[in-house]
Order: sequence, then C-alpha cells, then structure tokens
Amino acid sequence: MKKHAAIGEAARITGVKAPTIRYYEQIGLLPPPPRTDANRRHYSTNDLRRLSFIRHARELGFEVEAIRTLLTLQDAPDQPCKEADAIARARLAEVEHRIARLTALKVELSHMIACDGHGGIRQCRVIEALADESHDHGRLD
Repeated sequence: MKKHAAIGEAARITGVKAPTIRYYEQIGLLPPPPRTDANRRHYSTNDLRRLSFIRHARELGFEVEAIRTLLTLQDAPDQPCKEADAIARARLAEVEHRIARLTALKVELSHMIACDGHGGIRQCRVIEALADESHDHGRLD
C-alpha cells in the first residue's frame, strides 16, 4: 500500500467511498488524518489498513459498535482473543437466526405459489395466503 493518500485515492484503494470515510472520522472509527497546507486529508498506510478492516467488517454485517470494539482490540494486540471471538460468535448467531427466518419465508412463499397460476383471483393461493389473518403477528416489519 502507498504511504500517504488523499481521500479520493484512499477511497479507491480501500473500496470505501469518500463520504463514508468522512463519516467514519466523525464517529471516531478512524482518527482524523493530518492535513496538507492546502487543507486536504492525508491518509497513512495505517489509516488505509484501518479503512480496509472496517470495510471488511461491514461486509460481514458487524454493527458500528462491534467494529469499534474490534478496532480497540486490534490496537492492543497483546489482549486475549476471547472478546473478539465473542463478538464474532454473536454475529454468527444473528446470521443463523436470519437464515432460519429466510428459510421459513422461502417455504411459505413456495406454498403460496404451488398452484399452477390458472383460474381467477378467487382461487389464487397467493391472495388467499396474504389475506389469511392467522399469519398476522402484530408486526409491521
């Protein structure tokens, strides 16, 4: 990686858009970089590595506070790994829960479209299933 980069180049190198880089600075995930005489941000190799770390963590679905904790742990490499492991395990549990919900959704949608699509709306299983109030769990999500 290059030693120093302006924000546009940092965005290109790390795959993190410039407005997002500024946002990460505002919320404290990335320390504000030094500025040039022309008041341009000047990102170091460490900043670029940190941005890549954040991007990868976001791609894996980690929330900002979990990333903040992981960055703190990364900055103190002599600590035990168990806190980072716990954060990853919690994320895995969230993913497994979401997969279970999506699998149930897939089954329900498959049942809805199981008919051959012929006939009128009165016989349409999609409309019938969506109108079935027994599936109303009081959620608006």
